[in-house]
Amino acid sequence: QYVFHVWFYRALVFLVISCPCALVVSIPLGYFGGIGLASRHGVLFKGSNFLDVITKVNVIVMDKTGTLTKGVFKVQDVVTTDFTKEELVSVAAAIESQSTHPIAKAIVEYAGGSSKVPKSENVEEIAGHGLKGTVAGKTILAGNVKLLKEFTIAYPPEIDTLIDTVVVIVINEKYAGYITIADELKEDSKQAVEAMHSLKIQTVILSGDKQAVVSKVAKLLGIDNAYGDLLPEGKVQRVQALKNEGKRIAFIGDGVNDAPVVALADA
Repeated sequence: QYVFHVWFYRALVFLVISCPCALVVSIPLGYFGGIGLASRHGVLFKGSNFLDVITKVNVIVMDKTGTLTKGVFKVQDVVTTDFTKEELVSVAAAIESQSTHPIAKAIVEYAGGSSKVPKSENVEEIAGHGLKGTVAGKTILAGNVKLLKEFTIAYPPEIDTLIDTVVVIVINEKYAGYITIADELKEDSKQAVEAMHSLKIQTVILSGDKQAVVSKVAKLLGIDNAYGDLLPEGKVQRVQALKNEGKRIAFIGDGVNDAPVVALADA
């Protein structure tokens, strides 16, 4: 039986479906909705076309600090030469108070907070190495062993064998001691890595931390490959090498130093 309003409604449905405007409107909205939903879960897409790319990803590259670990560092030990522990921590915290890095915050907190550390001047960050500045007229270096090698400062070789993250302190071009700092793994890191492996996705860590620390994390989580002691350009080289092998790469990280890798990754 012919019912006008039923067939009129069906005709309108058919008209909307067959109209190109429906596609023009609905497809972008689908992408925008996907990007918005992902952002609620802390996933950032560089653009709508990367929603398509993500389905073809076969390698996930990850930073370590703040991604696989909590990024909440705590000072474990302070070892000095000719200075007291209080003096070493004080000058280290004075320099580190000018940085927002989680390791720097841990040292400042250990020293009692930024209000209790001496004033530092002319502080400059040396990317991937550490900080240089002046405290009470003394030139201070605070960073990893690469920083000491950069300034040709001699240091005890046993520092290279330490597994924990190490901040080495130099006062007036002389090695003064070091501070060891440890981070904790996030509770769901292992589950996330296992989920990636279940999808046959290769996992890789690229980190500026010591190779010993990075290798330890990779072993605990079952990550396929782990590369430490990397500067930002070193991370880019590793990602480019994977792309040259034909891999489709997504990057997970939250550091400013990771910006070049984010730009290079497929997603």
